[in-house]
Amino acid sequence: MSAISLRPYLPADARRCAEIFRASIAELAADDYDDDQREAWASRADDEQVFGARLGGALTLLAMIDGAAAGFATLKGADEIDMLFVEPEFARRGVGRTLVDALTRLAQARGAKRLTTEASDVAKPLFERQGFTAQKRNLVHIGDQWLANTTMTKTLAGDSTPPTRH
Repeated sequence: MSAISLRPYLPADARRCAEIFRASIAELAADDYDDDQREAWASRADDEQVFGARLGGALTLLAMIDGAAAGFATLKGADEIDMLFVEPEFARRGVGRTLVDALTRLAQARGAKRLTTEASDVAKPLFERQGFTAQKRNLVHIGDQWLANTTMTKTLAGDSTPPTRH
């Protein structure tokens, strides 16, 4: 397996990240969300300028394998993983784990005591393996569809406050 490297997001990456976003939802989420839900979710990348601005407004990292963008993830503020998407051909090769690990370290460096994410049903097992704990289930309204996700948290080094459960 080729090594995974990370680099910061550049505005020129917007189109490729939108492609990864759509492909990841279409293929990797097929067992957890129906066609209409996946179509509504993927539509969030239809306006690539808005999508790119969202990526540029956060700390966004791209995972690269052999020069190809294999996935991306965003850290919103100092303590929220907002997006994590992997190109299907690179799924289950450590891309998601590498991105979550890097964002966890960056959050710690920024002084975060706890990291939060709204994990899709697809991503929830990955976040559990990375030490995140489910706090509550959510329903998110996108277009005319409702999608479920789970609020998850991870206590970072130096925080002895236990997470609250809802």
